[in-house]
Amino acid sequence: MDATAFREAIDAGEPILLDGGLSTQIEAQGADLSDRLWSARLLADDPDEIVRAHLAFYRAGARVATTASYQATFEGFARRGIDRASAESLLRKSVELAAEARARVAVEEQAAGRAPVRRFIAASVGAYGAMLADGSEYRGNYGRTIAQLADFHRARLRVLAATDADVFAVETIPEVEEAAAVVALLPEVPGAAAWVSFSCRDGAHLNSGAPIEDGVAVVDGAPGVVAVGVNCTAPEHLDELVARIRAATSLPIVVYPNSGEGWDAAARRWVGHGRDRVDAEAARRWRELGAELIGGCCRVTPDQIAVLALALRGPA
Repeated sequence: MDATAFREAIDAGEPILLDGGLSTQIEAQGADLSDRLWSARLLADDPDEIVRAHLAFYRAGARVATTASYQATFEGFARRGIDRASAESLLRKSVELAAEARARVAVEEQAAGRAPVRRFIAASVGAYGAMLADGSEYRGNYGRTIAQLADFHRARLRVLAATDADVFAVETIPEVEEAAAVVALLPEVPGAAAWVSFSCRDGAHLNSGAPIEDGVAVVDGAPGVVAVGVNCTAPEHLDELVARIRAATSLPIVVYPNSGEGWDAAARRWVGHGRDRVDAEAARRWRELGAELIGGCCRVTPDQIAVLALALRGPA
């Protein structure tokens, strides 16, 4: 991992558009993601579908593709009879597939005579609860120590750090202890960078119940952290959360909410309807409040990302 270019993009001060819900797009393409491995299953079974999904978001205007490694863990793969060497290969493959999509879009741009765009790959590092596949990332309070959580994340970080990813997306973190565990590991992978994004129950608290300010405090100033924020959180909470984060840190802020629907872990499906939407008005508002990296999470489509691209581009 060489985060130099990604750091330069952040330092430039322009908004960086992220992608949307990778699993959402993969399901829209016809894939079945009911398996406990979720989109990570396709790393072995149907990698072309992952490339197609990355292409859809890049073509919509996203500058960052988030890899299909959110639920890719050694423990999860082992339950499927996948040995450690093969699991490492699949983790590396998650980055390779995003890189393939990035290269294909660059060729398309060149053929169309369009100016090249610098695009990035964020290696997804999902929460401990994602490995449990029971919705724990929407509750937190795992009952694990910081040391235990560090042991869980260490090997995956090292594998992904040895790829061509530009940054870690440490995402959907529901509790302070897990954020502390991951940022403590970053000095073990020199040159690596990460954004840390929390999942929140409302406009003031992580899913575990801790104040968002407590989560920000453990990552603020930590070596290797390039941004902090919120993901997979209902969009109606984002305004307050961004304001609270901005008051607590000078780090760049990353936001990529879900559609506002709720996740039924037992039925493995999204339920209900979001009150607010991830749309142009919301993107401009989050930008004005101080967010620099903006996109969507679960149930946010390439069409919505295209709308955000126009909104963040501003007047011609």
